[in-house]
Amino acid sequence: MFLLREEHKVIGLKEEDFEETYRNEWLPALAKSEDARLLYFTHLAHGSGHSYRVVTYTLLRDGLAWGRLVDRVDRGDLKSLSEKLDESRYDVEAKPLLPLPWSKIQQIEIDEVPTEPGEHELSLFMEDTVWPFEGRFEEYVRRSGEQYSTEYDKSFPDTPKLLEIQSSFRTTYGSHQRQEVVLWQKVLRPEGLLHLITEEMPKSFKKPGRWMLDALSLRDQWQSRLLRTSSWSPRF
Repeated sequence: MFLLREEHKVIGLKEEDFEETYRNEWLPALAKSEDARLLYFTHLAHGSGHSYRVVTYTLLRDGLAWGRLVDRVDRGDLKSLSEKLDESRYDVEAKPLLPLPWSKIQQIEIDEVPTEPGEHELSLFMEDTVWPFEGRFEEYVRRSGEQYSTEYDKSFPDTPKLLEIQSSFRTTYGSHQRQEVVLWQKVLRPEGLLHLITEEMPKSFKKPGRWMLDALSLRDQWQSRLLRTSSWSPRF
């Protein structure tokens, strides 16, 4: 499985035009190939970052499919449609991603991804982007799987979980910033986010043996984004 994450800097006055083109034209056009599907269409939630930012995830069968998608956008059937999208955005930044060994989702069957827009409830995701220290990347990948992914599930035995860690990724060789990890976490209880904003982290979370403290030897910089799916996003 190969994912392409894109962050679109949308022109405010053309926000609706951009989404309409993506929903009604880009989604079905992309699916004319057997090895590419739009997976997520999300908005960066208001109050959590830059305005008018859209984040999309595209599922590709493999690295070769990425090359074929490049050809379609640069000189093929998606060229004019890509140019139409450019009329509604200032810029777009992209990075290819591969799942980490401990990611719960290792493979998504392309044939099971919808190719036409539907209507459903909105979902909220917390996307964490992590930059491990130089020389500590592989150790971070290993220990985050051994400690963080299991510790979180055990931290609140008597309380409904705030997040579900669905996937974890790394940037691919030769693309974007190297040694970067992306965690894709579904927010199960949006009301629980209030505690993260208004309260200090409990001291019990900062003791030796807990990921909050132990991970500081591997990284101390990350960025969290709250992404809200559209009502027609293929996955939500």
